[in-house]
Amino acid sequence: MELKTARLTLLVDPAKKAAFERLCAQQDLTPSQVVRQLIREYLAQHGVTYVPSGSATPAGPQRRAGAQTAAPSKTKRRAKT
Repeated sequence: MELKTARLTLLVDPAKKAAFERLCAQQDLTPSQVVRQLIREYLAQHGVTYVPSGSATPAGPQRRAGAQTAAPSKTKRRAKT
């Protein structure tokens, strides 16, 4: 179980948000619980590992060799001479 938390802010259509909150309430879940589960499933689906805060071992399947990362690394720009 994660010990630390970080805030994720997103914009969504108000009607879609209300429908999502109603569905969560019907299932006795909070919207945060559902979003956290969706994130865990999405990471697992793409083979991305991570170490939850407060844990010493990676969670989820190992990253496949040669698979693309979520964000490409930035390269340094050369100074003009």
